Amino acid sequence: MGKESVQKSNKPRAIRRLVIWYKRNSAVTSIVDTAASSAVTAGNVAGNVVSGAGSVVSTASNVASNVAGNVAGNVVSSAESVVNTASSVVSSASSIAKNTLQPLVFDPLKRLQNNDNVLDSVEDTQSKRIWIAVDGMGGDYAPGPILEGCLEAISRFPINIKFVVKIEKVKDAAEKTGLAELLENEIAKKRLELIDSGEPIGMNEEATAVRKRKNASVNVAMDLVRNNKAEAVYSAGNSGAMMASAIFRIGRLKGIDRPAIGALFPTRDQTRPVLVLDVGANTDCKPSYLHQFALLGNIYAKDVLQVKKPRIGLLNIGEEECKGNDLSLKTFELLSSEKSFNFGGNCEGRDVLSGSFDVVVCDGFTGNILLKFLESVGGVLLDILRSELPRGRRGKVGSAFLKSNLLRIKKRLDHAEHGGALLLGVNGICVIGHGSSKSLSVVSALRLAHSAVNHGVMDNLNQLQKLQVLNS
Repeated sequence: MGKESVQKSNKPRAIRRLVIWYKRNSAVTSIVDTAASSAVTAGNVAGNVVSGAGSVVSTASNVASNVAGNVAGNVVSSAESVVNTASSVVSSASSIAKNTLQPLVFDPLKRLQNNDNVLDSVEDTQSKRIWIAVDGMGGDYAPGPILEGCLEAISRFPINIKFVVKIEKVKDAAEKTGLAELLENEIAKKRLELIDSGEPIGMNEEATAVRKRKNASVNVAMDLVRNNKAEAVYSAGNSGAMMASAIFRIGRLKGIDRPAIGALFPTRDQTRPVLVLDVGANTDCKPSYLHQFALLGNIYAKDVLQVKKPRIGLLNIGEEECKGNDLSLKTFELLSSEKSFNFGGNCEGRDVLSGSFDVVVCDGFTGNILLKFLESVGGVLLDILRSELPRGRRGKVGSAFLKSNLLRIKKRLDHAEHGGALLLGVNGICVIGHGSSKSLSVVSALRLAHSAVNHGVMDNLNQLQKLQVLNS
């Protein structure tokens, strides 16, 4: 029996376990409520005993004897002991129920979700460390969070960093964030090197500004790759400038008219993300561009995502081959006739995250809207879940059991976990980060860069020029 059939046969069992888990969660909540209610009843009984003891004292005083008074005193003392015991029961009933019963609850969601990330599996701390050039001046919050992410990535992955930045600015940022000592240690270990540069290309500047400002940080970083002093480059700055710098400095692959930005989107299967390209580099496309995007994505999915036979989809408004605008119809014809990859037909918007496709191609205008929409989904979904959780003790107990699951959901939908997108079609490994990238996004992007280098993506991309379709 194949892996897919085994997974299908396990789905009903997993769903049954999920139902059992929620039933047990409900039972735990009910028991906690019952325990608390019983404790309150015990307190009321104790109060009644105290009240009765008080009456005995009063009666004993009125009726008369020291013996009766002593007896009443003993009753009062016993009643106080009962009150203290009841109070202790009230305060600990909830925690006892939770601590006793929670270990017995089986959480099938942990079995439904695979915690291993396909990109994490390639990290080997014993392998040769590679050099990555980082544009430390690019991004809304540079250079502080970019430096923090680089220092974290150095400790986690077998990489070294050439940090391209205005040196006085990064030292000031390191002092303010408490990273000065760690920065000096990594420099002393020769795992991080500071490379001086000019100011970055601003987010509002034209991409062609890279031709005039030779010492812009993104240009200096790109030159390190061109001169074989780094094996990959990362920038969270102006993405248009990053693309222009890559084209002017390291050039396009032969046979590729336009490079594309490829972003990884999560799917139902945590171990199998989908690559969507282009997500912003080319707003106006020809059918031949989308055909080339499919060729690039196919190689990336094979090498980095480790999919033996990636399924390629064309983003469209319907599954039928007669649907779509002129660009979609002509592209469909090209992709259908291509023999070097597995074309799965049109991909509707609802299919992008379904896991039915490994690569989805579209023009940059549509892809960028799709990317920005997905970035908002995680936060909105978690807000909805929080608002729908029940109030009071029941809600708190339920939230305690669901907390780890909610955190995993957030992690899977958080765009910062993917960190960056690959610029495919240029003669080097370039990772483009989001302008608002902070340390987590930087770590994720550098992991992506290391993975691409580690799998020899460029060797296979360079083989594209041998395809007859690109030479025709």
